[in-house]
Amino acid sequence: MRIWVGIAAVVVMALPAWSADRALVIGNQNYANASPVYGASAAGRAAAALRSAGFSVLDGNDLIAGDLRQRLSDLWQVAGPRDRLVILLLGHFAKSTGNSWFLGTDASTPDLATVGGVGLDLATVLAVAAQAPGGAVVLLGTEDRRLPLEKGLTAGIGPLDVPQGVVLIRGDAREVAQFASVSLTLKGESLADMLAGSSLVATGFLPATVPFRADTASGPVVTAPPPVSTGQSTAERAAEDTAWGLANRAGSISGYEAYLTKYPAGRFAALARSALERLRNDPQVRAQMAEDALGLNRDQRRTVQRQLSLLGFDPHGIDGLFGPASRTAISGWQRSLGLPATGYLSRDLLTRLTAQADRRAAELEAEAAARKAAQDRQDRLYWDQSGAQGDEPGLRAYLKRFPDGLFAEIAADRLAVYEDRRRTETAAQERAAWDRAVTANTAQSYRDYLAQFPSGVFVDEASARIEALQAESRDGADRARAEATENALGLPALARSLIEKRLEALGFNPGETDGVFDNRTRRAIRRFQTSRNQPATGYLDQAAVVALLAGGIIKFGN
Repeated sequence: MRIWVGIAAVVVMALPAWSADRALVIGNQNYANASPVYGASAAGRAAAALRSAGFSVLDGNDLIAGDLRQRLSDLWQVAGPRDRLVILLLGHFAKSTGNSWFLGTDASTPDLATVGGVGLDLATVLAVAAQAPGGAVVLLGTEDRRLPLEKGLTAGIGPLDVPQGVVLIRGDAREVAQFASVSLTLKGESLADMLAGSSLVATGFLPATVPFRADTASGPVVTAPPPVSTGQSTAERAAEDTAWGLANRAGSISGYEAYLTKYPAGRFAALARSALERLRNDPQVRAQMAEDALGLNRDQRRTVQRQLSLLGFDPHGIDGLFGPASRTAISGWQRSLGLPATGYLSRDLLTRLTAQADRRAAELEAEAAARKAAQDRQDRLYWDQSGAQGDEPGLRAYLKRFPDGLFAEIAADRLAVYEDRRRTETAAQERAAWDRAVTANTAQSYRDYLAQFPSGVFVDEASARIEALQAESRDGADRARAEATENALGLPALARSLIEKRLEALGFNPGETDGVFDNRTRRAIRRFQTSRNQPATGYLDQAAVVALLAGGIIKFGN
């Protein structure tokens, strides 16, 4: 889904509505065929900060290539030689030996010949920025994540020819967004001092004394004291630069407070205080602080992840660690309820999440029970019509239709009796041929038996085994992936035992509840998965475990 935030197209026609200071802010976080760029989620805060500082902001999130070019065209239409201009691009970039591109979210394994159709040419971006010489800053932020590219391209931002009067700043997406949110909106501070102590790389026009933000521009004035007034030695100045760099990269209340505690009148004190004020008034930060106050332990976080997964918001693991995937899942759940998508939980939100997950668990239990009852009725009816008669064709027909059915073990045991009887009664030569086929247990070994004894007593059994082996071969890759998925869960013996007990309680007959997943357990898992409309692999994935162990309760204090 593409989100258009900012001005409507009609505003482009009303040029007087634009202030002298303009910005283009794009955050491409969610790509169709690449890993998310989580730092791009901070684009919204950067846009809000620039608006508060008097910029007219054109922004957007998760834009495809065509929309990227349209935004740049809109910015071009309102450009003027005396304007101050900020262009902030957060997301995936691709580079060749001669150029670089900012990729739209629709980019799908582009190569050098096709990248122009799915990306925004950075040379063009810099040419647009050159309309505001001495007042243009281009910021490019990305992350080291999976980006499938074809011949001629690699991930990242390559060397760029920066036009005269333009500053190009690049680095980690979060740090770039933080720099745009805090530093660029302050007056009286030079870009050189703003960048001191950070890991960002700046090239192009970078005056040491002239601030990017003019003192006459609109908005509140925050002035940092001149460096020469501190009386610091070179070592002291370097130490303060390091402390500020650590605080700025952290971008947190505690980080800026730590800097101010050590340097209450430091060169970056005004920047730190401004950042603190902005953070304390930031709804996102307040949400984070509310969650921190809960003091959730790891087990409680696991319960939250199970609840989110149960509701269809995948946290990519039940590990008790709230990483980017868990935050995305929380945000998705919040959006589904029309709530601010902060990605953080409060006490009220936890109560709401638990209640919703409990209701959903009850609904799923009821739906599964109904499906199981219907499945069991069909199973018993067909058994009565086929296998219950005890004849070999009826038993085989039942197993073919219900390989994991209620009577599958009984049918298999009765067929074994038939096979043993035939083996005892058949001639020695045919019996030896059949034993060789069974020992090899391959489709070809059974074909060899059929070729030698086309009217033999084991013809039906040989044909059934060939069919089963062929099906097993077809499903082998899927089964291997399913097994690997289960192994990746790292289920301890206690969890396996609890799962078997749960299967037993639900009527799926897993055998011994000893934490060992044998053939009976696999059959029970497949029947459970069928009742939940999940792929019946016989191996557990996160969805199956969540469904089996749903209903956990978080307790918070008194």
